[in-house]
Amino acid sequence: MGSYPFLAFVLLFSATLSSSCDGGKVLVYPIDGSHWLNMKILVELLYSQGHQITVLRSSTSWYVSEFSPHYTSITIPQEQSQNIESQAFMTSFLKRSIEIRRRKGSLWAFLDFYRNIFNMIEENQQVVAKLVISIFENKTLIRELKETVYDLFLTDPAFPGGVLLAHYLQLPLVFNVRWIFSGEAHFAIAPSPLSYVPELFSLHSDKMDFFERIDNIIRHSILVYMYHYVSNPPYQAVCDHYFGPDVNVMSLIQGADLWLMRADFTFEFPRPTMPNVVYIGGFQGKPSKPLPSDLEEFVQGHSEHGVVVMTLGTLLGDLGPEISEIIASAFANLPQKVVWRHIGKRPITLGNNTMLVEWLPQNDLLGHLKTKVFVTHGGTNGIYEAIYHGVPLLGIPLIFDQYDNMVRMKARGVAEIVDVTTLDVESLTSALKNILDPEKPYKQNMLKLSRLLRDKPIKPTDSAIFWMEYVMRHKGAAHLRTESYKLPWYAYHSLDVMAVFVAFNLLIIALVWVSCRCLIGRLIRKKSTSKSKNE
Repeated sequence: MGSYPFLAFVLLFSATLSSSCDGGKVLVYPIDGSHWLNMKILVELLYSQGHQITVLRSSTSWYVSEFSPHYTSITIPQEQSQNIESQAFMTSFLKRSIEIRRRKGSLWAFLDFYRNIFNMIEENQQVVAKLVISIFENKTLIRELKETVYDLFLTDPAFPGGVLLAHYLQLPLVFNVRWIFSGEAHFAIAPSPLSYVPELFSLHSDKMDFFERIDNIIRHSILVYMYHYVSNPPYQAVCDHYFGPDVNVMSLIQGADLWLMRADFTFEFPRPTMPNVVYIGGFQGKPSKPLPSDLEEFVQGHSEHGVVVMTLGTLLGDLGPEISEIIASAFANLPQKVVWRHIGKRPITLGNNTMLVEWLPQNDLLGHLKTKVFVTHGGTNGIYEAIYHGVPLLGIPLIFDQYDNMVRMKARGVAEIVDVTTLDVESLTSALKNILDPEKPYKQNMLKLSRLLRDKPIKPTDSAIFWMEYVMRHKGAAHLRTESYKLPWYAYHSLDVMAVFVAFNLLIIALVWVSCRCLIGRLIRKKSTSKSKNE
């Protein structure tokens, strides 16, 4: 009997050795900000499975820590940081975006909207391209990366510096993705009919009338222009110099082995997809933990009406005093308690029912039984956490994809949207009370979405781990990848085939026309000859 503990120890030790031997080496090239919050989950999952993780980070990185128990970091010196990592820049960008939206309806506002976006994107892409060049020129680093012999390269292609490095190192490539540098990721690899697949910034659902379809095509054309003349040029210059003119970034993106798509069809509208796309939307959802004592005391309080939670993300916490006063006044009209992540001057109209905090445990608050509504800017992380916990949404979308995200939630019947440019106390109070009304279906609809999100044969995190290890085991997943990206655009759309058919038909028509003319001419000449003989 006494030998059993020793035997158990030997078996456990053997299993540990086996796990560590089977573990692979993963090189991670992340994007900072909220994108890192998603990537960090995958990094920790890979570490828990015994894999060795190396994370490439910039010296200006804000979120990606240099030291972690889950990975080893390599810090790349960078003089200029991306402007999306600057709270001051993002506050200025938001202010400019709101000013433009207040002029909506005019052609100039439409053009200014895209010009504002393009200027920000162009500067960011140039900074990332310079960082990639500094990596390529660091021969010592490149030699070390090659000698390590990684089994997998994991990156987010929204800024495709990692895509270029993976190609340089010739490593199997896996994406943690929703966006690429030309827009929504599906548009790069899957058929995307513009008749029912809404484009970024279109604010349409999958039910579009004729004029909405026209608008959708126009907006798609603008993003195609953005790709060719704003996003791609800095990277194409890198490709031309290091890989030759026959290589372009889009083909490298389309050639990735696996796409871990941060999307789920409880959130997204149905659309065509591909075999190497694995959907992990909502993978950040998890049971809530107990709140800090002071927050728990406030939430429980003396109110039987529940709690409203509001946060607008890390970089967009300050909307300015004017809008903050409107929000504070609307909250003061509610019987509910309010927990509001607010940065900036304390609003004068703040009610006794509202607690201001500089940081809040978002997932834990959304999972609290007292939470009734989540007031959000429409970021996907918060939306998926709200779906997971079954909390209806009030959206105050600000920039980027946030309005499109909230349109999807409103179409599901789980959210309302208020426009920050026309916000006033009455409309905001009315929208909040409407969602809080137990007679309205918002809560029931969100609970249904929550059940759909959770009802899966395998958890999204387990699916992500399986497929990443699948790529490691098989040194890639080329058999899941369509070869369409190797076709020129005219061949992809079969325009060359249609041109041959049109030419063939025109040739037949021409032959028939010539034959008819010849026949008619012969008949006329024959008739003329016959007439001459009779005379």
